[in-house]
Amino acid sequence: MSFTRREDLPMHQWLIDHIQDAVMFIGVSGEIINGSKMAYELLGVSTSHATVQDTILDMDHIKISARMSTSFSVNTKDDARVEVKTSYVNEYNMYLVLLIPSSLHQQTATMKHHLNQMYTLSQEGLVLYDEHRILDCDQSFARIFGYTIEEMKQLSFYDLWMEKHASDRSFSIYPNTAIQMMGKRKDGVPIHIELLVQHYPVQDQVIQTAFVRDITDVVKSEQRMEFISYYDELTDLPNQHYFSRILADSIAYAENHKEKVAVFFIDIDYFKQINDTLGYKFGDKFLKAFGDRLRSLLDSSMFLARMNGDEFILLLRHFQSKQVAKNFAEKLIKAFEPSIVLDDHEIFTSISVGISFYPDHGKAPNDLIKYADSAMYVSKDKQRNHYREFDPSISARFKQALTMETELRRALSESQFELHYQPQKEVDSNRIVGMEALLRWKHPKSGYIPPSRFIPLAEKSGFIIELGDWVLREACKQNKRWQEQGFAPVVVGVNLSVKQFHQKNLVGRVAQILEETGLDPKYLELEITETIAMAHEESILDTLKGLREIGVRVSIDDFGTGYSSLKYLSVFPVTKLKIDRIFLNSEQKQNLAIVKSIIHMSHSLQMKVIAEGVETEEQLNFLKQERCDEIQGYFFSKPLPLEKVTHLLCEYQ
Repeated sequence: MSFTRREDLPMHQWLIDHIQDAVMFIGVSGEIINGSKMAYELLGVSTSHATVQDTILDMDHIKISARMSTSFSVNTKDDARVEVKTSYVNEYNMYLVLLIPSSLHQQTATMKHHLNQMYTLSQEGLVLYDEHRILDCDQSFARIFGYTIEEMKQLSFYDLWMEKHASDRSFSIYPNTAIQMMGKRKDGVPIHIELLVQHYPVQDQVIQTAFVRDITDVVKSEQRMEFISYYDELTDLPNQHYFSRILADSIAYAENHKEKVAVFFIDIDYFKQINDTLGYKFGDKFLKAFGDRLRSLLDSSMFLARMNGDEFILLLRHFQSKQVAKNFAEKLIKAFEPSIVLDDHEIFTSISVGISFYPDHGKAPNDLIKYADSAMYVSKDKQRNHYREFDPSISARFKQALTMETELRRALSESQFELHYQPQKEVDSNRIVGMEALLRWKHPKSGYIPPSRFIPLAEKSGFIIELGDWVLREACKQNKRWQEQGFAPVVVGVNLSVKQFHQKNLVGRVAQILEETGLDPKYLELEITETIAMAHEESILDTLKGLREIGVRVSIDDFGTGYSSLKYLSVFPVTKLKIDRIFLNSEQKQNLAIVKSIIHMSHSLQMKVIAEGVETEEQLNFLKQERCDEIQGYFFSKPLPLEKVTHLLCEYQ
């Protein structure tokens, strides 16, 4: 019979490979089946294709020793005395042969010699003990538990384990089985141990040999991986993966018990402003504090998780009436009326919430999450600090938006975009001194799509960066072309969105486009909104200074509608203010007074001022009287496509 597989041996293969005892398995016909390294060394044979006849042993002595439960002695080739103890393993039809040096002390010394060579830097160790007393161990074993070898010899083997294991000594009853246990170091620190115990009869006593391996790092790594798989590292809340599992279980329970399930998708209003103003590290702290406040609202019927960014998701179970969920949504919103105080900052914020219900809106976890998300976005767009329940029309609108986003990207590659230009006139000279470039989308089937429909979508998707680059390049290229055609140079104005302005290396990007198109920087004017300009950020000032340093003009669009500040206007390198059209369209004397103030203030700060939305001769005369520098509006010209605006330039040559 041949035994070559690990499962065909009565001793675990790992122990055979690592043990420093001289142990061997011999078949009934005398073939050597397997053995430890020390056994092969003592018997002077190789590790394969050997029989008892090739050794110092005799098969008859082995059989008699096993039958009579006696031992016999032999001399090795090095003339060392070895006691041989054998036993017949009936289940495996083989003999277990144990070669024991003439004394336990000699045996231990031999083991230690090999162990100290092999395990000096290892996290595996070996210990010899009787019923409970540690007889000896190697250096690695002692080091794992934080003791010296001499200290180890004063301990009981069971002193090394945490209390629950020390009282349960069953691990010594099941040899050949690797088990995991909690050990304790000398300093009391718990450690994870893999333990493998073997029993060996030595003379009149049974010696137990235990191999141990410190697997603390492995266990902690596994625990960490499990945590990462199910929890969010920043907030310590469950993550989306974990939430989906709980939601699936909750749906199954609700189906059997005729209950409803509600999914709340929660988004922090104005979180980007918090990040932009106070930095991302503060933003992370704020998210954790926000999660803690949400957690304080939970009871046993709820489950909270973080989705990503500033989005959280909450599950409500065990109810029949939708009103229960709506009442809780109001409680959620009210919970964030008080400020969150963090690092000496008092932050007031609000939340937008979307709700979906099982079984009303769907039965699949992903669908309920998606529908709650859709409802939240409608709430955020229409009425922040509020909640909205999902309805099918929301899904249709989002599908339409998704289709438009896809078409937006295709439109750029298929040249569906074009620029129209609205002329700007100097009031005193009546000359055309500038053009505002305005983006238009000419859809092949739908015709011109209003900017109010596609610009917000481009902003939301991030496509505005790519689209804005195209507008800037085309406007600069066309302005350079007009100059090459002999027209008097004019300034072309291009609007920058919030995302464009905050993109990394904006100044370098603008400089690169100017170089590519060959346009002199003084003929480019970048228009930013008053909200961007007054954000009080040092980085904004750096960007504005950078643009002015390369020669580009900067104007503030829609001035007067935001949070104007003379202090910041005085330090910002701005060349022009644009008065918003709402101040001219109203007949209120107060608005006309505002226009006067803006004009006079601009001139005192050495800035030019342009009024947009000029539609009547009366408005023009008022602006002339107040010495406004430039005008723009339908009274002179509406935005024109390239061919028509070029023709207009010809008229004013």
